[in-house]
This record gives sequence, structure tokens and C-alpha cells, in this order.
Amino acid sequence: MHEMSIAMAVVGQVEEAARAGGASAVTAVRLRIGELAGVVPDSLAFCFELACAGTVLEGAVLTTEPVTARARCASCTDEWPVGMPPELCCPGCGRATDVELLSGRELQIVSVDWEDGPARADHREPIPEEA
Repeated sequence: MHEMSIAMAVVGQVEEAARAGGASAVTAVRLRIGELAGVVPDSLAFCFELACAGTVLEGAVLTTEPVTARARCASCTDEWPVGMPPELCCPGCGRATDVELLSGRELQIVSVDWEDGPARADHREPIPEEA
């Protein structure tokens, strides 16, 4: 499952930026994921939650934005949605040699929301046996 390595990389990059920016907590991360990136969003969300544990991102909400794969034929300039499995033969002229993939491979951190200030202290109510 490569989603765990992706989640860990995202958490590492966001954590580095958040610390450099003086953030006390990261509350949300938004990713743009291309249709052809080979990422299963539900698996990534699960892995993201695990990767955030014990970091400044703990409890952060992950939002993913899908990007449709699109291609263009250099011969006839036709553009089309590629789909899954990918259709890389031009529907306009039938050529497959001059096809350019325009979108669909993205895996980008689009935005990060965080709280500024000193690190927040975790507060929990004592259980009756501790009181």
C-alpha cells in the first residue's frame, strides 16, 4: 500500500512548513489527486490519520480534490477526458502517436490550515479512579 508512504511524505512536508511558520496545530490539509495518480482516496485518508498521530497534524482533516485526466491530440487539437482505463487514442482522428496528457497525474498539496501560537496542551478529564 503506497498510500502510507504518500501520507507520511505529506505529513512530513506539512509539519516542516507548519513548524517554520510557527504553527501550534494543523487543522486541515487539502490535496489535489489526479485520476491517473494511482492513489485510492479512502486508503490515503486512513493512512493520513495514522501518519498524523503524535505530530502537529494530529486531528487534522484531510480533503481530497479529484482531477479528471484529460489529453490533447497534437495532430487535430482535439481534447478529451481520458477515463479509466486510460484511452490515449484520439477520438477525433484516431491517432495515438501525438497525444499529450494534460492532467490526471497530479498529487499536490493545495492548502494547509493551521493555528498560530504556542503548542496547545492536551486536556482531558480525569477518570474517576484518578480523582
